[in-house]
Amino acid sequence: MDRLGSTRSGRTPFSVEFSPPRDAEAEGRLWRAVRTFERLRPAFVSMTYGAGGSTRDRTVRVTGQLAEETTLLPVAHLTAVGHSIDELRAMVGAYADRGITNILALRGDPPGNPLGEWEKHPQGLEHADELVRLVRELGDFHVGVASFPEGHHRSPDLEHDTRYLVQKLRAGAEYSITQMFFDVEHYLRLRDRVAAFDAEQGAKPIIPEIMPITSLRSARRSLELSGSQLPPALEERLRLAAGDGPEENRAAVREVGIEVATEMCERLIAEGAPCLHFITLNFARATSEVLTNLGYEVEAAAPQPA
Repeated sequence: MDRLGSTRSGRTPFSVEFSPPRDAEAEGRLWRAVRTFERLRPAFVSMTYGAGGSTRDRTVRVTGQLAEETTLLPVAHLTAVGHSIDELRAMVGAYADRGITNILALRGDPPGNPLGEWEKHPQGLEHADELVRLVRELGDFHVGVASFPEGHHRSPDLEHDTRYLVQKLRAGAEYSITQMFFDVEHYLRLRDRVAAFDAEQGAKPIIPEIMPITSLRSARRSLELSGSQLPPALEERLRLAAGDGPEENRAAVREVGIEVATEMCERLIAEGAPCLHFITLNFARATSEVLTNLGYEVEAAAPQPA
């Protein structure tokens, strides 16, 4: 991928994930976060794509603005679900027209129920490796894919999951970004499995995704949709921090979440992770605090809620 490598300070690079805003207020929040991260100089920023292409137009528009109006390097998510091959070709063309050459190729989740049955579009693609090939055939694109430290929830076992990841890498993907996880051992074992299955593909970067927890309720929802798990000891620690009242103690949960994310990042850096990819939920504060804890130079910015 363009510019993926060590920072000028020699530190492990970091990147962040944004989501397309749903309304004017959310758009303002997104752009405040964008401008904060622009000062922090991430290696790249990714823009998600709603289930079934539900945010397609907003994703293209906002990703294009990132490419044209900021100094950030955008990576656009693209999913196969709900789209014909012609529509996918048009999407890739729309990105190219905005100067976007980095794409994360995903099979995607079914609309309405991300954990529901996946159905191929009658004129579409069945698997993400097919999408990787399609994108690579359409031009000089840098393509990444998803990887799953705990295994995709549709995979029967980790061996099958590893085989499918290697297929995507062999199809032309240059790197993968993991699903969120909260036990670094899952990430390390994923690297080991890929390297053992195919040493050449195992040499490609596997970028760990980190979500600093700022709300136990929100984290549980994200975990439910992703299929990832909280280690029992961490879940109990967060539960005690949240308290037994009708409203969770967000400040206490947040403190634990930032501490855990920092410890995870320290371990990942020590283990040679190529980059740290943060889920931001379109806020800059939590990620900035983790980066500060890690010793990155972070400029002061206007306070944000999370």
